Amino acid sequence: MDALVAFAAALLALRLAGRLAARYRASRRPELAAWAAGLAAYAVAAAAIAWGEAAGWDARAFRVYYAAGALLTAPLLGSGSLLLAGQRRAAPLALVYAGLAVGVSLAVPVHGAFPPHGIPPAQDHLAFLPARLLAIVANALGTLAVVAVALRSLRRRPFGNALIVAGIAAAATGSGLAGLGAAGSALGIAIGAALLYAGFVAPARLPHLGRARIASR
Repeated sequence: MDALVAFAAALLALRLAGRLAARYRASRRPELAAWAAGLAAYAVAAAAIAWGEAAGWDARAFRVYYAAGALLTAPLLGSGSLLLAGQRRAAPLALVYAGLAVGVSLAVPVHGAFPPHGIPPAQDHLAFLPARLLAIVANALGTLAVVAVALRSLRRRPFGNALIVAGIAAAATGSGLAGLGAAGSALGIAIGAALLYAGFVAPARLPHLGRARIASR
């Protein structure tokens, strides 16, 4: 059951990433490309959960899950928010960081026996340096960027930015429920991806009821 939930979450996140990528191709707005990459990383993380739950966790599934879910998702989403705020340096920094993160996830030694089910705790299989420290710092900075940009422009985009903050909270809640089973993290990914996508594409302001009434007269 956990594998099916994770697979469904992967399909949803991948579909939403594709829709953001299509918007980027149409508009060439760089933040859409970064957000699409972040949701694609979400999809890969959920697919790795499905892999581990269906076939049994091993070093390969764990490396993919850790690279996508712990090292890439939040920083890519954060770089998109910084690009939206006009920080163009975020794009090359995100590319450099992504290469570093993938390299670390491939090169870092993985130790210990893996349980057949349940997302393996990183502290049981990775040394603190460099992978776990990198994940802590990158997730903190990426999440801070998303939330800070959303709160700064809350008056201009109240509905969309509220959805973005809710999506970050849902993803964090899902990670906190990982100890209750892989389905908890997969649900967090699915709900978080849906809320983030809705927030990214929401209009600046919803139509005001009063203006709609005036227009109808």
